[in-house]
Amino acid sequence: MKILTISGSTRVNSTNTDLLKSLSLLNNEHIFQYYSDLQNLPLFHPDIDQSLLPEIVVFFKKKIADADAIIISTPSYLHNIPAVLKNGLEWLSSSGELQAKRVLAITYTPHAPRGQKAMSSLTNTLTALNATIVTTLELYHTDITVDQTGIITNNGGGTLLKEAIHLLQD
Repeated sequence: MKILTISGSTRVNSTNTDLLKSLSLLNNEHIFQYYSDLQNLPLFHPDIDQSLLPEIVVFFKKKIADADAIIISTPSYLHNIPAVLKNGLEWLSSSGELQAKRVLAITYTPHAPRGQKAMSSLTNTLTALNATIVTTLELYHTDITVDQTGIITNNGGGTLLKEAIHLLQD
């Protein structure tokens, strides 16, 4: 199965990005592809002619459409998902790439209860896009960490993540 991973964080040393990039070490039965250009997508504009979309938007939509499943991991910014993630999802609002697409939604934040409101925002957006949310994970740095070699060390969080990835299969 081809799984596209998307981080809601654009930080250089993002823990969300590190977590997503480590998934292939945690689970080698799937092909993981990481999409890293959210910050380069132009601002969504609903009146733009679909035949005149910028090339980067067309590429993003194709990556979503070609994936068998999607994993989104996001931090919480002001109790919400980051603007770049919301903008990327808005580009999918009228074209249907997430229609019935199986999605694992993750918030990965330093500690509880951070991430809860961001998860609500993410699931509301995914629901509006008719995605199939197979499960959600609110993970914290105390549950799971990624070391410098990309290996996940955890207090049970790795097991939860493996089981959640398994749910993405049909």
